[in-house]
Amino acid sequence: MRQDDTHSFGEGDLAGWDSTQQLGAPGEYPFTRGPYASMYSGRLWTMRQYAGFGNAQTTNERFKALLAAGQTGLSVAFDLPTQMGLDSDAELAAGEVGKVGVAIDSVDDMRTLFDGIPLGDVSTSMTINSTAAVLLLMYQIVAEEQGAQGADLRGTIQNDILKEYIARGTYIFPSGPSLRLVTDIFSYCAAEIPNWNTISISGYHIREAGSTAAQEVAFTIANGLAYVEAATKAGIDIDDLGPRLSFFWNSHNDLFEEAAKFRAARRLWARLMRERLGAKDPASWRMRFHTQTAGSTLTAQQPLNNIVRTAYQGLAAVLGGTQSLHTNSFDEALGLPTNESAMLALRTQQVLGYESGVADVVDPLAGSYYVESLTDAIERDAVALIERIDELGGAVAAIDEGFQQGEIETAAYEYARAVDAGEAVVVGVNRFEAGDAPDADVQKIDPMLERDQIMALAERRSARNSVAVGDALALVTDAANGSENLLYPMKKALIEGATIGEITDALIPVFGRYRPSY
Repeated sequence: MRQDDTHSFGEGDLAGWDSTQQLGAPGEYPFTRGPYASMYSGRLWTMRQYAGFGNAQTTNERFKALLAAGQTGLSVAFDLPTQMGLDSDAELAAGEVGKVGVAIDSVDDMRTLFDGIPLGDVSTSMTINSTAAVLLLMYQIVAEEQGAQGADLRGTIQNDILKEYIARGTYIFPSGPSLRLVTDIFSYCAAEIPNWNTISISGYHIREAGSTAAQEVAFTIANGLAYVEAATKAGIDIDDLGPRLSFFWNSHNDLFEEAAKFRAARRLWARLMRERLGAKDPASWRMRFHTQTAGSTLTAQQPLNNIVRTAYQGLAAVLGGTQSLHTNSFDEALGLPTNESAMLALRTQQVLGYESGVADVVDPLAGSYYVESLTDAIERDAVALIERIDELGGAVAAIDEGFQQGEIETAAYEYARAVDAGEAVVVGVNRFEAGDAPDADVQKIDPMLERDQIMALAERRSARNSVAVGDALALVTDAANGSENLLYPMKKALIEGATIGEITDALIPVFGRYRPSY
């Protein structure tokens, strides 16, 4: 909440407020107070630190170190070529291999990534969208080679292509084919990997692009509505899909606004799923979500200040009732996290969970004049934005018109102007500056990694049966031309040794490429 909007809150701010309608009990509709009755007193949130850099071997070593230090779930960051459906030797991949995540070209890389990690026993989140189907299938293949069954696998793929058009840009295909891939994943997982969360509808990158809290809620939930509507058109029952949906939120700097945002989003989703979309199962109304602290708030100036920012942002996520959490490393404004900074970020969560006492009480903010007023205000503003999106024809039509993008750009400009004018304080940047900071250790990617990855890819291509791969890829193209679920021929192609870039290339002649029109 902006400073000029604040005042002393009291009973008058909740005039006519009905706790039964607005709150309910923890674990009950409308889930304002949390999706589960006992919340963290029964089980702490999953401490899931996002990691991935270089090649599969180096990331595997980081995963094992984090698990040994007490991390309770894995979260995979992929490099930009992998996110964009490019092989490491593609011309457009030059200079980006392994830089912002791990490079994965084929099932061989996925085997190395999870070597020595029993996939039937861990929960894994994969932040991947355009190529989500391919990475999920690679994961399943490796798990099956380890002896795990589909029902043993637990985790989440982001699979949220709409927010890529809005805020991030790692799209490949137009919206129609992209939504087909999303719904094919829904159907495939229902049949083959029933305990997998098939989408993580993400507000994180919307907020990182500069949105307000209410915009983050509105645009994310509007995308969620579009996914559910697309799934029901594809013949998927809403109450089969609803319990497997999850969300991914950003936890920003304003402690109370962020906690209220999570509560408002959960309540709004419950109401929309029950009243607008007609879901009958309470599990379909219950929003479960992962949270990551706000990378865009981290500063290269006085980077140790980021430790404090991250701790408060993590506290806001827990006060808001998150189911899993990633806390950013303090050096991420300078480069990829070092082993030491990643460990400190994990320890931040562990202190919060085991020492602070915040996990001992379910929704300790409930009934606060300020927090409840703020929760109502965020929900009210989000509803107004969703109604505007509905007027434009829904999330996809509004994206095509550039509505969400324009709203975010305006909000980002207003914040940047406030920082430049000193109206919004950033400690160490526009107030309390301290001169030149000492050099900090940063994670460095071996400059030979890209060459080695390309050489390994060439060796794998030469060792496989190229005729069988070509035949399998032709089946992927045939399926794209028809109505068959694409994941089945994709899996066969991957088993034969096809790469992520080859599967993308098999789809492009049918699907085309997305080009923004606004």
